[in-house]
Amino acid sequence: MHMFRHYKYHEVILNQNIIRILKLPLISYSQSRLSETLNNLLLNMPKVPNHTAVLKQQRQKLKEKGKKYVPGTVSIKVLGSGAKGTSRSLYVFTDQSRYLFNCGEGTQRLAHEHKAKLSKLEHIFITHLSWDNIGGLPGVALTIQDVGVPEIILHGPPGTDEIFSATRRFVVLKDLTVQLADLQNQEFEDNVMTVKYVPIFEAQLDDENKSDITNTFNSRNVSSILDGNSSDETDDIDYYAHEKKRARSSSRSKDRKRLCKSPESPKATTISSVCSMAVSYICRLKPRPGSLNLEKCVEKGVPPGPLLGRLKSGEDVELEDGSVVKSAEVCFPDDPGPVFLVVECPSDSFLDSFINNPMFREHQAVAEKDEDLAYLVVHFTPPEVMNDVRYRKWMDAFSQSTFHLAINEGSTCTGSIAVHRIQNKLHQLHPFIFPLLNDSGILHEEVEPETSSSSSPTAVAVQQNVIQARTLCSVNLRPNRMLDSESTVKINVKSFIEEINGIEGFSEALTELQDQLKSYDKDVAPYPKIVFLGTGSCIPNKTRNTSGIVLEVSDSKVLMLDCGEGTLGQLWRFYGVDGAEEILRKLQCVYVSHLHADHHLGLVGLIHARRRAYWAAGASSFPPLIVLAPKQIMAWLSFYHRRFQPLLHEIQLVPNSALEMEKFGLDTESSKKLMEALEMNDISTVPVKHCPNAFGVTLTHSSGWKITYSGDTMPCPQLIKLGQNSDLLIHEATMEDELVSEARLKMHSTTSEAIETGQKMGAKFTILTHFSQRYAKLPRFNNNFTSNVGIAFDNMQVRLGDLPVLPLFYPVLKLMFAEDYEELEQRAVRRQLRAERAAQQKQSES
Repeated sequence: MHMFRHYKYHEVILNQNIIRILKLPLISYSQSRLSETLNNLLLNMPKVPNHTAVLKQQRQKLKEKGKKYVPGTVSIKVLGSGAKGTSRSLYVFTDQSRYLFNCGEGTQRLAHEHKAKLSKLEHIFITHLSWDNIGGLPGVALTIQDVGVPEIILHGPPGTDEIFSATRRFVVLKDLTVQLADLQNQEFEDNVMTVKYVPIFEAQLDDENKSDITNTFNSRNVSSILDGNSSDETDDIDYYAHEKKRARSSSRSKDRKRLCKSPESPKATTISSVCSMAVSYICRLKPRPGSLNLEKCVEKGVPPGPLLGRLKSGEDVELEDGSVVKSAEVCFPDDPGPVFLVVECPSDSFLDSFINNPMFREHQAVAEKDEDLAYLVVHFTPPEVMNDVRYRKWMDAFSQSTFHLAINEGSTCTGSIAVHRIQNKLHQLHPFIFPLLNDSGILHEEVEPETSSSSSPTAVAVQQNVIQARTLCSVNLRPNRMLDSESTVKINVKSFIEEINGIEGFSEALTELQDQLKSYDKDVAPYPKIVFLGTGSCIPNKTRNTSGIVLEVSDSKVLMLDCGEGTLGQLWRFYGVDGAEEILRKLQCVYVSHLHADHHLGLVGLIHARRRAYWAAGASSFPPLIVLAPKQIMAWLSFYHRRFQPLLHEIQLVPNSALEMEKFGLDTESSKKLMEALEMNDISTVPVKHCPNAFGVTLTHSSGWKITYSGDTMPCPQLIKLGQNSDLLIHEATMEDELVSEARLKMHSTTSEAIETGQKMGAKFTILTHFSQRYAKLPRFNNNFTSNVGIAFDNMQVRLGDLPVLPLFYPVLKLMFAEDYEELEQRAVRRQLRAERAAQQKQSES
């Protein structure tokens, strides 16, 4: 594997051990003692109430009814602005249906927070096969499946739907059919709009490496890749030859500061290496007859009744006095349907094909009819391509009345208000443990935005009539056309603080907490530092993202424990752009506990971002990222590498099974190099009771501290044995105690079970995490919440010396989230009453 020649440690492990490690005998799921219990649970698991069929029937009725008329309300809204670590996605709303253009990682969470109901979504348009555009598809698909959407149509380059083939082992779509539209049909049409496909192709390159990549993929059998049976025959291809050339050229620029702030986009060569097609879309709303002007009808003497309907339908009518009223006289003008374009030119190698496509010319200033002029052009094109003289000239060819909206990394808006609301509140408890977020792109309500609402392009023009997108920036297309760039996410810190200060008894409790904190030692060792980026389970919600924990081992070494969807966005919010890029360059290893999507779907985006962080610093090379994970993850990563964007050469896999306690599979030399690279004395894993190939892990540092991470699991004796005398146990606590039956069915732990695990292993402190999303703010407390038990929140950072402080927060937290906590208590009472009624009924029947 020639690309690792400059990294001896990686060469040793990869060339001599990984191949052998992958052949190590594993305890198969069917052979484990857990198997019989699991099979019984699965066989006896109660079926979920079949509400999906009812939802589908309701949807079909509404759909058939909606086909009869053209919608009167149509608007376009930015969901994800494209800022670093943020989804890029555009939502088209009508009073009948929804359409999504691109679906980057984190789209699901933004849709949830901003109430962009996905229940009416049936069409998703993808401009290019990069993670920035498709990373959120699996999560969105699961969401729309749950709300009864029977089918989703994908529009995009050939192979767009293969993201679901690649993720089929951890994204199960039982009730949702995914179809890929045929580009050869040239357009899509329904009762809302007509969408023309505009394929754009990368210029023919003389780089033989790129043709080698394409030929290698084309010779592969997709199922073979998914099954992990294909060997990596492209290891000595330099995927980034063109990008490195651009980076070297840029590094010679005098404007070194600008390069660090706006690095050469790795998307340019990364994407074109494998995917040589992009698709833009020309969208035209269906014509709509002008509505009836009732005032003019009254003036003309038209009586209420059926004559009004005839006039509205375009028919002239005769009144009783013999006068004729023409439809055109009492109706507003017909709306021929505005045109808007959604485009992406992924790199300068696509530019010739892009700017010379004649389909765009029909909607530029030379258009034959005014109604053909584009009202809006939405650009997913990277900033460095948009700044190209040729691209700017293409933009200038549009009418002066055309708006341009850029959704790309030029934006700084990360799109979430909820994360700031809760963080500003928690910050009052302890400014270090709950620091304010370094999200400089969020607007404050007291600060005037850059632009204001207007239908005049000169009033909102930024950088030559280009508006940089912000989340919730919208364009109304019908009934009135208007760009509203002021409707965007803004925070009001003062109101957040007022919300908690208005709670009875809160100020007194906070004062008491601050007095208690004075007696604790503030001289705390800086490392290890644990930063919780995601503390929720299954799917993200407004306040808890899916699993992701940063472990800052030292000032030069960073590890990550799990990496669910949206982890990268959380990283950017917490550390800020410069800080996050520094963390990414220090990131040596990602540990993946098991292959459920909420624990590893963010890994691909993280790998790409890490590479970009190195290029931003002007690095000519960088070490591979060590991935400690179930070896089965290679099926997914290999498929993505071959079909979408190359990344295998940027990682080095060490299977979790190779680190298993008492079955350690690494040889002495490789183990030594691994430990040295991560500053550890020992890294050991054990299989835990959750799903096939799920592991817990213990990390023992060279200075002596020991941290155990459970991943997802039911109470597990092996984990207790592994984590003996840990300084810190980070354990999942998905369910409250009364839901132990549900916890068993889903193979999770309750809060008390997690705490008891820490007690049995002699852990000095236990932090609970991975809460069910029903506990969005706070889990239910019980008597087991003692002085060595803490609760994890998103964007919480702790050092070992800070741990004793965490239990002091409980009284204040109960007051801060009193309404949420009261709702949890009421639910518990209702459950208890239902259980008592069921028991009484059963007793009476017997």
